[in-house]
Amino acid sequence: MLIWLVEFADQLQIFNLFRYITFRTGAATVTSALIVFLFGPRIIASLSIRQGRGQPIRADGPQTHFKKAGTPTMGGLMMLSGIVVSALLWADLSNVFVVVTLLVTLAFGVIGFYDDYLKVTQQSHRGFSGKLRLLAEFVIAGLAVYFIMQASIAASGTNEMRYGTSMAFPFFKDLVIDLGWFYIVFAAFVVVGAGNAVNLTDGLDGLAIVPVMIAAASFGVIAYLAGNAVFANYLQINFVPGTGELSVVLGAVIGAGLGFLWFNAPPAAIFMGDTGSLALGGLIGTVAVATKHEIVMVIIGGLFVMEALSVIIQVISFKLTGKRIFLMAPIHHHFERLGWTESQIVIRFWIISVGLAMLGLATLKLR
Repeated sequence: MLIWLVEFADQLQIFNLFRYITFRTGAATVTSALIVFLFGPRIIASLSIRQGRGQPIRADGPQTHFKKAGTPTMGGLMMLSGIVVSALLWADLSNVFVVVTLLVTLAFGVIGFYDDYLKVTQQSHRGFSGKLRLLAEFVIAGLAVYFIMQASIAASGTNEMRYGTSMAFPFFKDLVIDLGWFYIVFAAFVVVGAGNAVNLTDGLDGLAIVPVMIAAASFGVIAYLAGNAVFANYLQINFVPGTGELSVVLGAVIGAGLGFLWFNAPPAAIFMGDTGSLALGGLIGTVAVATKHEIVMVIIGGLFVMEALSVIIQVISFKLTGKRIFLMAPIHHHFERLGWTESQIVIRFWIISVGLAMLGLATLKLR
């Protein structure tokens, strides 16, 4: 919204700053952090009153979790407020990639909110029907991917469909595969998978939000580079005009994450809930699709992938053999059962996330 101040740069040179994505990204980070810091206590107090007993604790979960009973959930509302308001202020709202990413984030947030609402009101960890939830997510993701495809084709300056349906492979300069219309299915799976993987990771105080911020920072760099013709050509990555503006949105994610972590640090005053985890995962997945770095997301978000795979492996193993591979899934609970403290798991998983992000960013040059 504030980007229109560039029009007054001739009268007051300071307004020229609004041209620069880097300036607006920094401003978005600070703005979203301040919003969460300032309004966080009020939101927590309000949710505590309305939710009563707070998020239900799994009866079969680790015993240490029962002391968290009564902690309110839906903390994602704090972050979504900071992200959306900050993005509206600092991002270019005429940019299709920005608009689609924000809409996916809000839509996934609504699904997560409904799931949290059912869990709190029914005092059950089951929530929304899994099949209906996935169906809604795939419909939203499929529509988003379609508009991203069209925006990519339009940005390329041609009518060739391959500019919107191609998939690039890291570590290779020229390995690009045109998936045709199947790309919608593939990319929708990336968005939905990212949302649910972050959701599964959100099980310990501070465990999910820091890796989300790390992924957001990594994709902020990728979006900026992919949207710049000079840098994209130098690094031999797909040049997608307009994606640089997504750095502003990702800056808002980092700021909101910092604000939320202040309240989510052990012992957590509020949980992120599906409201936040689904929305943030969907946002990261959408950015990965827009920048044509879907496979790189698997590397940068490797921690989320590990958490999701642990659940899939556990379910398949139990159904086929009646035996469980892990003491408990997702895998962070497995380490709890092994005797690791919550802080040990969280900090070690943060370290893994940093390492994977560095590896993911290294793919930009190792081609």
